[in-house]
Amino acid sequence: MRAMRACFISAAMAVAGGAGVCAAAQPQPIGCIIEPDEVVDVGSPVVGVIQSIVKRGDRVRQGQVLAVLRNNVDRAALSVAQSRAAADADEKAALANYAFSKQRRERAEELVRKAFISKQALDQAIAEDEVAQQKLSQAREQRRVLAHEATLARQRLEERNIRSPIDGIIVERYLTAGERVEEKPLLRVVRIDPLRVEAILSSSLFGSVAPGSTARIVPDMPNSAPVTATVTLVDRVLDAASGTFRVRMRLPNHDGSIPAGLRCKAEFSFQPQGIKPRAVKSRAGSAALKLDAEAGFAGSSGKFPAGRATAAGGK
Repeated sequence: MRAMRACFISAAMAVAGGAGVCAAAQPQPIGCIIEPDEVVDVGSPVVGVIQSIVKRGDRVRQGQVLAVLRNNVDRAALSVAQSRAAADADEKAALANYAFSKQRRERAEELVRKAFISKQALDQAIAEDEVAQQKLSQAREQRRVLAHEATLARQRLEERNIRSPIDGIIVERYLTAGERVEEKPLLRVVRIDPLRVEAILSSSLFGSVAPGSTARIVPDMPNSAPVTATVTLVDRVLDAASGTFRVRMRLPNHDGSIPAGLRCKAEFSFQPQGIKPRAVKSRAGSAALKLDAEAGFAGSSGKFPAGRATAAGGK
């Protein structure tokens, strides 16, 4: 902070002499914390009794079954629904009846042309053929409904299988086999590859760190080698009370050698910020000197981060 303050003072003194650029301060280690990339408390969409469940410390993959609820009734319901959906006797009977009525209609039309039967007999044959056709359509629609019911029964049975939403490790198991599941979560799953690194920086460094830049992370662990993390998020809202902002980084952890929950030190390669003096008028009309960081504090360009305090006399 002193080095940055000296930088601004040097820029202000250089206005009279025509100078305008100040070098960035030397990087200093900044405290940070290493956290899991995701933390998920896994619950159940249905109420039931746990039949089996994974253990604490198990590694799981996305989509893997973590717990199974008792499902005897749902299995029986699925079996019944599948049997009903597979039954095709009604459809076959309707199809045979339709074929017979169609033949009768054709014979009646031929006999009417030869004047062997009355027009009324033909009308009756036509009506019976249309009724038979509608009964066949009804039987086919019923089979489609039964197939949907079988799909619904299958989905209800699948709800009894609690699956992992992410790749990770089971760090907490809140319930065990035989216990009843209602609103309380069953398990906590965390993703540790990659890890998430959170750091809090002074607002004077805003603009010198951007997404995509890298930082050297030194975990607070014996015999731990430095690793490189990539900045993924820089807060656009500053904390006016403390004069800080947060930076989030992504830290690869393919071998799982770095545990989550560690404190660490982050060394950033801060981008130099050019200081451009600009004279503005105060309310009283006297000249005032305002220093604009080219990295983005010019109010006219909309680059002031939210939460940053401005010079006295302005709103």
